[in-house]
Amino acid sequence: MMMAIRRRKAILPPWAETVLEYIYVVIGSAFVALAFSVFLLPNAIASGGVSGISTILYGLFKWKPSYVQWAFNIPLFIAGLVFLGRRFGLKTLVGTIVLPLFVYVFEDWGAATKDPLLGALFGGLGIGAGLGIVFRGKASTGGVDLLAQIIHKYIGISLGTIILLIDGTIVLSSAVIFGIEQALYALIAMFLTAKTIDVVQMGLGTSKMALIISDHEDELRKGILTDIYRGVTKISAFGGYTEDERPMLMCVVAQHEVTKLKQYVRDIDPSAFIIVVNAHEVLGEGFKRQ
Repeated sequence: MMMAIRRRKAILPPWAETVLEYIYVVIGSAFVALAFSVFLLPNAIASGGVSGISTILYGLFKWKPSYVQWAFNIPLFIAGLVFLGRRFGLKTLVGTIVLPLFVYVFEDWGAATKDPLLGALFGGLGIGAGLGIVFRGKASTGGVDLLAQIIHKYIGISLGTIILLIDGTIVLSSAVIFGIEQALYALIAMFLTAKTIDVVQMGLGTSKMALIISDHEDELRKGILTDIYRGVTKISAFGGYTEDERPMLMCVVAQHEVTKLKQYVRDIDPSAFIIVVNAHEVLGEGFKRQ
């Protein structure tokens, strides 16, 4: 019989949870500012957003990026309060103010590398890691996201399209000012930023979800529970051609358990139909706690 060991999740009091979220916002903002100041800015890589605008204006007029970011972020936050209501909270205001503050602190540190490709790679990774940490604190750093929400509310264009148009305009502007190669590096940085945010939000570990259709579903269900020690869900399904009921089993296993599961299914029913797909952010008994 499978022995389930249940562990109580450590629950922080509300005040401690709030403090932890503010710490996430501050640490994440520091990561973003450092990556921007030592990788992107010295290599003239304007990878979208307010930071990209500040990079362009620094290249044209030598305006301090921290001042430019404050000049954009604070009015955009106020506009968000006016047009969208009081739903952003104090944490987003903290991110809006603290991020340019860290940029101010780090902007004289100089370039970590003069190679624009390395700058794009590590700048994108650093900014993605920082933003992912900020998002884990249930906040944002304001900027273009707020502008996109305002436009979305009054024009109806999807948020993704608006952000793409804004960031695309910034990258195209950087191509005119800094050259096409710098714009291509900016695209690399933007791609890595998006992917790194996903990694920070969902983790590096990838579990697998298996969907199994078999004439021996009852035997497989019992075996998965008792031999592989994983939960299994029986889903009602119907054949598309015969319209006969064919129950389907759904099971989530760790990466190293996939081979064992497939071999077990083959041993019971060699003709079973199995689909194995990636499953990110699996929460619950036997997996990551919420």
